[in-house]
Amino acid sequence: MDDLDHQLLALLRVDARTASATLARKLGVSRGTVTNRIARLEASGVILGYGVQLGHDAQPSLIRAWMSIAVEGDKTRDVVKRLLGEPSIGSLHDTNGRWDLLAEVHAASIGELSEVLERIRKIKGIGNTETSIHLQTFR
Repeated sequence: MDDLDHQLLALLRVDARTASATLARKLGVSRGTVTNRIARLEASGVILGYGVQLGHDAQPSLIRAWMSIAVEGDKTRDVVKRLLGEPSIGSLHDTNGRWDLLAEVHAASIGELSEVLERIRKIKGIGNTETSIHLQTFR
C-alpha cells in the first residue's frame, strides 16, 4: 500500500458511501484510478467489506484499548496519515505532554489486538507506545 491507498482508506473510513468521482476529486486522481484502487484493496483483503458502524454499547464483546504514541522528530503528519488508514483505529487524537497522539483501538479478540498493536508499532516514525485496555465506562 502506498500513500494514495492510505489517503483513500482514510476518506472511506469517514464515509464508505462517498462516490468514486468525489473521492477522485479529493485525491486529485481519475475516477478510474479510485475504482481500480478500491477493487485491488478489496481483492487483497485490505478492505473486507462495508457495513453499519455501531455505537460502543451495541458492541459489548469488542475489545477497546487506548494507545499512547510518541512520534519521532517531525514525522507526525506521516504517522497520522498511516494511522488514519488503519481500520482498527476508532479515533485518533493529537495531545500534549509525554505522548504526541492517542488512538482508540478496536479488536475482536486479544490475539487480534496483539496483531494490530504490532502493525502500528512498525509504522515508520513511531518511537514509543503504551497501551491500556479499556475495561469499563462510568460516564
